[in-house]
Amino acid sequence: MLRSSTTSDGGLRPPERPAAVLIAALRRHPRRLVQLAAWSVVEALPALVSGLAVARALDTGFLAGRLDLGLLWLGLLALAVVAGAVATRALYPTLASIVEPFRDDLIRRVVTGAIRRATHPPYHADTAAVARLTHQVETVRDTFAGLVMVVRSFLFTATSALVGLVSLAPVIALLVTPPLLAGLALFGAGLPALARRHRALVVADEHVAAATAELAEGLRDVVACGAEWSVQDRVGQRVTDQATATRRLAYSTALRTASLALGGWVPVALLVVSAEWLTRQGVTAGVIVGSVTYLLHGLMPALNALIHGVGASGVRLVVTLSRLLETSSVPWALHDAPAPRPRRQAPLPRGFQVVTHGLTFAYGPHAAPILDDLDLVIPEGEHLVIVGPSGIGKSTLAGLLAGLLTPTRGTVTLGDVAVTALSAAERARWRVLIPQEAYLFAGSLAANLTYLRPDAPKAMVDAAVEALGLWDLERRLGGRHVELNSTLRATLSPGERQLIALARCYLSPAPVVILDEATCHLDPVAEARVEEAFARRPGTLIVIAHRISSARRADRILVLDGASTAVGTHHDLVATCPSYRDLVNHWNPVSPGAAPAPLP
Repeated sequence: MLRSSTTSDGGLRPPERPAAVLIAALRRHPRRLVQLAAWSVVEALPALVSGLAVARALDTGFLAGRLDLGLLWLGLLALAVVAGAVATRALYPTLASIVEPFRDDLIRRVVTGAIRRATHPPYHADTAAVARLTHQVETVRDTFAGLVMVVRSFLFTATSALVGLVSLAPVIALLVTPPLLAGLALFGAGLPALARRHRALVVADEHVAAATAELAEGLRDVVACGAEWSVQDRVGQRVTDQATATRRLAYSTALRTASLALGGWVPVALLVVSAEWLTRQGVTAGVIVGSVTYLLHGLMPALNALIHGVGASGVRLVVTLSRLLETSSVPWALHDAPAPRPRRQAPLPRGFQVVTHGLTFAYGPHAAPILDDLDLVIPEGEHLVIVGPSGIGKSTLAGLLAGLLTPTRGTVTLGDVAVTALSAAERARWRVLIPQEAYLFAGSLAANLTYLRPDAPKAMVDAAVEALGLWDLERRLGGRHVELNSTLRATLSPGERQLIALARCYLSPAPVVILDEATCHLDPVAEARVEEAFARRPGTLIVIAHRISSARRADRILVLDGASTAVGTHHDLVATCPSYRDLVNHWNPVSPGAAPAPLP
């Protein structure tokens, strides 16, 4: 039974039933379903014609001494086989046009659910989301496609075979139908147990994925604390549970064998045992052979595919999809419902001065702090550059200032409000962060530039393009309205990607800009142009420096050096801070006019 999911405001939303979701996915494409049914009719022609053609070829052809007539009936069967093969080939593109949109919906659902759990109370990371996104979504997509093909094939093939049997000899159809229905009933009665065991295996897989993800994240702390054996026991128990669930599921395969024997082989045995009686009733040898053809080459393969397909793939589909529905927080049926009004957790900032007080951050409760008791005031409109050796915590500090990380101790305030107290939308209104790896969206160049300010007038966009030196790139791409598809994005260099992302940031209305080595792929001339443009832009500029030349352009410089920090101008720090002086000396041109070397 599916559990209700809890909403961010404490209410309960009833989860959707897997069957309803699957039916809705099919009903979105009525024309494709009609095409699927039409091709299925053509594909089932061999099943419809096979027994009849064999019976007529024997009775009116070969046994009657008419070789030509016998060959004619077999030729008709060959034509039906060719038509069925053409239909089978045409079925797969039609099926893909139904299944692929369903997969995209699943991915959106899993990502949305994971983001909501990470950004809404009680704020926890969904470590099993990776298993759902990679393994479970692909499982649902593949099994959904397989189930559609199997059920469709059984319905059309079994119907064609039964129609053929009735046309040959109704008495034989009456003879073989009861065991066929009994086999289907037995299989249906055992499906709930199969579903329960499949569900147990899916949950065990998630537990293994979550346990290994936690182990990977805290491996350094585990070794440091000597907790290897404790962690090994806990993760090992998850693996043992997974193996037990797999064995129990394997035991259930006996049900499929019994159902296939009852529904598939018993009709054949009845037909063979009753052959003499059927002959006395006037049934010819050709009709008996044709009936066996219908059973062995029509009904039995279709039943075998149905039992193995539904018994394995179908049950796995329902169980995996139900798990996805349970663990996702936004049901598809509620996509169009009005979003609940967010609760105000804190007043909006007054001003945008950034202050850290006693700021401490460590990756884990037993890890050494990356930042320890940092006090810093960044006045409104200041241009601050942060420098230090690689791995010292510069990007961590950028994440804390942006509100993307929660301090272990201490606070970061924007104006007079703690950054962590602001909602994600409010933080986006007051600050913008550009990381080292720039991201471009599918859409036009103009849409990428104005993503953070969709209402920006053309004159404002022109000014940003001019300020950051983007005109040449825009002309090379073919204009501002060119679509940046995956092929075109692949032709852009890392520096060109950064320029587009920087222009997007430049146009943002946010008064605080944080550039986390966002110019590392630009040459020194382009980097200087970008930083000078941002320095002229109204607001506060915080730069994680890639070159010491960035520090020379700043109002103040913050030096991170592990145990100590220093703040001051370039000239003051050269005179008073040995670690900063070492960084400056590290930047040493090989020859006059050589490009500055990046900071270590």
